[in-house]
Amino acid sequence: MRVIEIEGGSGPAEALKIAERPDPVARPGQVLIRVRAAGVNRPDLLQRTGAYPPPPGASDVLGLEIAGEIEAVGEGVTRWAVGDRVCALLGGGGYAELAVVDARHVLPIPEGLDYVQAAVLPETVFTVFANVFESGALKAGETLLIHGATSGIGVTAIQMAKAAGARVIATSRGADKAAAAKALGADISLDAKSDDLEAQIREAGGADVVLDMVGRDYAALNLNSLNAGGRWVVIASLTGPRVEMDLQRIMLKRLTLTGSTLRSRPADEKARLTVAVEATAWPWVASGKVKPPVQAVFALEQAADAHAELETGGHIGKIVLSV
Repeated sequence: MRVIEIEGGSGPAEALKIAERPDPVARPGQVLIRVRAAGVNRPDLLQRTGAYPPPPGASDVLGLEIAGEIEAVGEGVTRWAVGDRVCALLGGGGYAELAVVDARHVLPIPEGLDYVQAAVLPETVFTVFANVFESGALKAGETLLIHGATSGIGVTAIQMAKAAGARVIATSRGADKAAAAKALGADISLDAKSDDLEAQIREAGGADVVLDMVGRDYAALNLNSLNAGGRWVVIASLTGPRVEMDLQRIMLKRLTLTGSTLRSRPADEKARLTVAVEATAWPWVASGKVKPPVQAVFALEQAADAHAELETGGHIGKIVLSV
């Protein structure tokens, strides 16, 4: 099969090269998927530069989400059959023509979606569901503050929060991105470049849950923007992971500060999450309340160009490799 490898083990986008490897085989409890499309995510950029190695047992090939058809099923797999159209969450191995995955981490492609649209669902929908709705406990009528609102995670979070009956305040850099977030359903969309960003958030009523991908530079803003009993959920720290914080403010406002990564979770936990996502979020996708946010599509052999595009930060939604 054709795969994308990182020449030299790590490097710039140009280090991504097409190569060949033996076809993988589905072991007991796994399925083999003929990959038709693979999502490109920021963790892929980090792994390419050596900053985010795959967890033990995962493929060293990039790619955390795919869509395609079941090519073969391993012993003990009963739900899936050869030819089923599916998408899946992976620990690695998506930038390839074939991928093996735990059969419990696979979901059916919702009716009406093509492979490119389906490929951008697993990583984003699972991440938002686990962090906003489970860790953040967002409820109907509450307000979610989303930083980086036009990223793949951000545009999905806007739609999922609205589908759940929540109110959304979105921040993104530049007037064009702010307009895009508003068009996606954000109730209030703010330009993060504004000098009075914190004041605007407070004037809008503050937030009950913050989905934070920024880290250090927004720590004080988040602390001041959260309402009493608020939940601050960290899923990335693009401006740095270390901050100084007034713990008394957390105590007095009864805040919860939490965070997580998805990739390193145990297989059983991902299986539990898959069931929860299918029950709660998949109907939102099927009904059109949550639409796959595709910005651009590149061929597998153009993986370097796809990474370069993601690194510019100018995208609104997700970037996909067509295999």
